[in-house]
Amino acid sequence: MVISSNYSNFAPELQPFCIFHHFVMRRYIRKTTNVLLSIFLGGAILYWMYRGFDIATIKEVLRRDVNWWWMLASFPFGILAQMFRGWRWKQALEPLGERPRTQTCINAIFISYAASLIVPRIGEFTRCGVLARKEGTSFPKALGTVVTERAVDSLIILLITLLVLLLQMPVFVSFFSKTGTRLDNLMGVLGMFSGTGYIVTLICALSTLFGFYIFRKKLAFYDRVKATVHGLRDGVMSLRNVRNVPLFLFYSIAIWASYFLHYYLTFFCFEATAGLGITCAMVTFIVGSIAVLVPTPNGAGSWHFAVKTMMILYGVAEMPALYFVLVVHSVQTLLVALLGIYGWVMTTLTDKKERD
Repeated sequence: MVISSNYSNFAPELQPFCIFHHFVMRRYIRKTTNVLLSIFLGGAILYWMYRGFDIATIKEVLRRDVNWWWMLASFPFGILAQMFRGWRWKQALEPLGERPRTQTCINAIFISYAASLIVPRIGEFTRCGVLARKEGTSFPKALGTVVTERAVDSLIILLITLLVLLLQMPVFVSFFSKTGTRLDNLMGVLGMFSGTGYIVTLICALSTLFGFYIFRKKLAFYDRVKATVHGLRDGVMSLRNVRNVPLFLFYSIAIWASYFLHYYLTFFCFEATAGLGITCAMVTFIVGSIAVLVPTPNGAGSWHFAVKTMMILYGVAEMPALYFVLVVHSVQTLLVALLGIYGWVMTTLTDKKERD
């Protein structure tokens, strides 16, 4: 073997440990590289968007132009969105014979979102690990329910997207008519993009596909163990036996309603966006939700770019749009981090559950 020959100078009894260390280091380097690339991508997009931007003006914007009461009013909905997710997760686990404590489920969700700020997409595995460690929950079964939850969330987002498109079609037709742009002349709209804008969009799309590839590879790693395959299968099929389906649907809808209100109320923090209306909020919310699929920390860069672009389409000047996405994303990211710290502290103080 090529690998063994690299360690031929070591004592025979040490060679297996050296080979193991080699594979661990390779995996560590690969993970570190992915994280650094993710941070670089988000940072590069942010740098491109805010190049030549006078950061000193942010102080004045924060002091004079932000209505912080509306920002504070949005916080409960950001917290509720994650709590609803924790309640729904507990319900999805019950048909599998897993009954973790409600507070541990919620704290695991808090931790998972904060973890994804550092390593994109790691939150799905982090929250399963928290339950396995504190509640003795089967990791494969928990991961299976997460996969199922993601499928449910994707379906809800798809339905909301179709609804928004139907509701906003007259608005788009009116907009294109007033600006002299016909729907059959889409290149006129695309012409509004700069060359760099096309490049950023392409990079975001390719990064999203790469993120899905990494997630699939992680699942494939767990699929190598037969027991894990059964656990994943059981978790995915758990919805068939959910005792209270209406409650599960309520939680699923409440999650996204809370996310939307958490975002929509921030419109009233700024004079430039306060009058845009709920339809604009729905469109930019959907576009932003799709943009965070790009594997950057909390969608940094891609979310800014997508939401800012749509706001300009709705008539918001570029600078107010830049201020909006910078302040809102930063504050909401800070909230996620604080919730993660709270969840970690509470989980640390929680005793392990004794298995029956």
